[in-house]
Amino acid sequence: MAKIEGGCLCGNIRYKSEAEPLATVLCHCVNCQKQSGGAYSLNVVLPKGALDIQGEMSTYVDTGDSGQSLDRNFCGRCGSSITSEPTVMDTITVLKAGSLDDTSWLKPVMEIYCDSAQSWTRGHVEMEAHPKMMPS
Repeated sequence: MAKIEGGCLCGNIRYKSEAEPLATVLCHCVNCQKQSGGAYSLNVVLPKGALDIQGEMSTYVDTGDSGQSLDRNFCGRCGSSITSEPTVMDTITVLKAGSLDDTSWLKPVMEIYCDSAQSWTRGHVEMEAHPKMMPS
């Protein structure tokens, strides 16, 4: 796999990683829909600490359905979503795929929070699907 590189719309935030993604997941939860401004969020799951991030991000502390915090990190200048850090899964970083420079290698393998998916988004591609969070 190629090196992971990306950043925000205005260029204030840049990142890179040589880590192999643990998964590529579509999240249909309502909060990801609101954060992304779309029907779902396409996420690349990486080991925590695998991203080398340049620039200062702002954070919105959200609450996951576990009741624990979920830090949603974004560029404070242009608003681009970059990462999410779920407290309940403290060994991963969730990278927002829309911030990648090259998405040609992406292939989602799983959908989560399908219970809140927009009806027109499901069934286009066969992949593992879960009504809520993926099993641990």
